[in-house]
Amino acid sequence: MLSLSFSPLVPTWALGALGAVFLVVAAVAVLSRGGVAILRALALALVLVALADPSLVQEEREPVRSVVAVVVDRSTSQSLGDRAAMTEQVRGEIERRIGALPDAEIRLIDGGDGDGDDGTRLFAALGRGLADIPPERVAAVVLLTDGVVHDIPEKAADLGLRAPVHALITGRPNERDRRIALIEAPRFGIVGKDQTIRAEVSERGGTGTAEVTVRRDGQLVLRQSVRTGAPFSLTVRVEHGGPNVVEIEAHQLPGELTAANNRAVVTIEGIREKLRVLLVSGEPHPGERTWRNLLKSDANVDLVHFTILRPPEKQDGTPINELSLIAFPTRELFQTKIKEFDLIIFDRYANQSVLPSTYFDNIARYVREGGALLIAAGPEFSGPGSLARTRLSSILPGRPDGRILEQPFKPRITASGQRHPVARDLPGSETDPPAWGEWLRTIGSDVASGISVMDGAEGAPLLVLAREEKGRVALLLSDHVWLWARGYNDGGPHTDLLRRLAHWLMKEPALEEEALRATVSGRQIRLERQTMGPGPGPIAAVAPAGSSSNLAVDEARPGLFTAEMRAAELGLYTFRSGDLVAFASVGPANPRELTDVFSDTERLRPIAEATGGSVRRVAEASGPPTTPRIQAVRSGTRLAGADWIGYRPSESAIIRGVRVFPLGLGFLGLAVLLGAVLVAWVVEGRRRAA
Repeated sequence: MLSLSFSPLVPTWALGALGAVFLVVAAVAVLSRGGVAILRALALALVLVALADPSLVQEEREPVRSVVAVVVDRSTSQSLGDRAAMTEQVRGEIERRIGALPDAEIRLIDGGDGDGDDGTRLFAALGRGLADIPPERVAAVVLLTDGVVHDIPEKAADLGLRAPVHALITGRPNERDRRIALIEAPRFGIVGKDQTIRAEVSERGGTGTAEVTVRRDGQLVLRQSVRTGAPFSLTVRVEHGGPNVVEIEAHQLPGELTAANNRAVVTIEGIREKLRVLLVSGEPHPGERTWRNLLKSDANVDLVHFTILRPPEKQDGTPINELSLIAFPTRELFQTKIKEFDLIIFDRYANQSVLPSTYFDNIARYVREGGALLIAAGPEFSGPGSLARTRLSSILPGRPDGRILEQPFKPRITASGQRHPVARDLPGSETDPPAWGEWLRTIGSDVASGISVMDGAEGAPLLVLAREEKGRVALLLSDHVWLWARGYNDGGPHTDLLRRLAHWLMKEPALEEEALRATVSGRQIRLERQTMGPGPGPIAAVAPAGSSSNLAVDEARPGLFTAEMRAAELGLYTFRSGDLVAFASVGPANPRELTDVFSDTERLRPIAEATGGSVRRVAEASGPPTTPRIQAVRSGTRLAGADWIGYRPSESAIIRGVRVFPLGLGFLGLAVLLGAVLVAWVVEGRRRAA
């Protein structure tokens, strides 16, 4: 390719000024002297040309192929229905057709979900994918998407490209779907109280009504039919402290796009208004204050404490009017208000006819209906006044064997205790023997049910935990836990042990023996499976779009297994292990990708038509997808037709070599030219004088 180039010997502004001056001088000369001055004007023009230093430039150019950018939508909504298969089929055909073009090449770019709840970010992906390509080389942009795009530029100029944008829309025009959306959902609730959740079921192509199922912690609570498109309310009771996971699911429509948005999960943190604890001490002893100090130190505990200072059989002749003791309100505590307590503790209590047998029946019923009972036993547990000889025996996990082992020992965590959240990882248990002080007494007992998590002297059971229907029972077979509190032989973790024990009895979720928990950090999901068994097996995972997989678990500590996975989709994941279920919400509670799931041809139409491109579906209500032809358009503004889309070939080229042919000789040529002009001027002047 041959072209003319200039390399001025003086600044451009000076060259322009000289040209203006020379033009004025030449005009004056021609007007005053006539035709003879034309030679002078021509000489001045040659001087200007010499100052411009012209050259002929011959370039060896190699044409480069135009780039057709194909942006493939990999967002969550593209996995619905048959869109993923449709996308791959059309992408493969486009790649084949562009590969057959002699003057074009393809640039495949994957786009998808943005960070957080940004939705589908295709144009941001386009900008990153073409960062190394000059804009003039881009001949067309093809978007292979369902049309639900959330970063569409307002103006075509914002693209920074002059290429047409064509949108090929996946999905079908007759799509149907149903989804549930939360309107009001409480985050906290008082244990034992009802909470109201408001939600709405919306649908397209539905029946006008939907059956809604409500589950709490995986257990069915209720089913009811609701009108779609109208808010409805649900009443759910907060059963326990900690997370109460409420799952609301709308019945699936036949042939709907996805069931991922048919469910909504509300996690209500159960808060106990006050933990009401009844502590009954059978007689004063050094460990009594340990229990009282522990329970009173917790501001969330409402403690009612009675000590039997004067049993009925005590007759010392003291006049009644000189006694300042408070009568034990047995009827009020163990009949009228027994269900108001979260935990009942009998500390070294012996049956001294203070409580009638019917009250022990009430306590047993209270436990079976969901209450908690802790017995801290002393020598009286082996005597005739033992609670094991009352009607409580039916719910106690152990019976005294008549032995009282009066010898020093260090409590040891059993193999089962190593797996139980109450005893596992107690401070000091990491060494053998444990790094804590000794106790001096163990009450021998035969354990008939439950789990022994700690052993005492001679390997006898020390702490036994048991479940009784809906309630729980703990049996502590020593009254010397106070030695740890007093620092005897360096003491021990009495606060950790007793607090965990009380919280397990009151059903704190963090201390459950069988539990499945899921936590989310960004897109990373961590699962914890607590079990007393040898191994829980893989955990079943269900992604928001409905795909299933199994996650293998690794034992992190005895009884605690973990697994991790990275979420490929935004939305609600469901995990199951046996009868246990856990949920993990990745991203926002109602992600944009699952809020509007229908394919759309109108969102991209303004930007496509502004660039000369087009928007079209690749499939109708039924049948396989079709791919439009791709052809070059070198002139005109029409870049799409009924069955084709066009690209505008680039004129870009790579310069392989350059040859320059100067038409002047720089300053030397200018000097020769000026000399010639001066000589011609002098000669002309002499001729005129002659």
